[in-house]
Amino acid sequence: MMVTPHYMITTSVRDYECDMQGIVNNAVYQNYMEHCRHEFIKQIGLDFAELTRAGIHVVVARAELDYLAPLSSGDEFTVALRVARQGRIRVIFEQAIHRTSDNKLMVKGRFTCAAMTANGRPCRDTTLLTPLLAIADDATDAS
Repeated sequence: MMVTPHYMITTSVRDYECDMQGIVNNAVYQNYMEHCRHEFIKQIGLDFAELTRAGIHVVVARAELDYLAPLSSGDEFTVALRVARQGRIRVIFEQAIHRTSDNKLMVKGRFTCAAMTANGRPCRDTTLLTPLLAIADDATDAS
């Protein structure tokens, strides 16, 4: 799915994230992936609060997830991401969740994010996003 990730975190499943079947609820995987994206953004020196004050709203425009196998309570896992640029205002995050005990791919996701103004228009000045855009691959090469 992805070549060398740009960023990766490791964590474990908490009991309250599981549903009646004892597996991680499907919606929780998006939280795991969002947490990884936010930690990556902080690690490269971007601050969501500062971007918002500057009138740049980075929003998820599309989320695609493939659930391949479930995680269970106590499972340790990694969430990895690789970022690609698509045009001037879109960034694609390719993400994968692997169980650490056997490196099994559990979930893969693709999130299309866009830089918008407060009134929902495409953001023309993406200067503050330079640290992110400098890392991003060309989306045509990242697929």
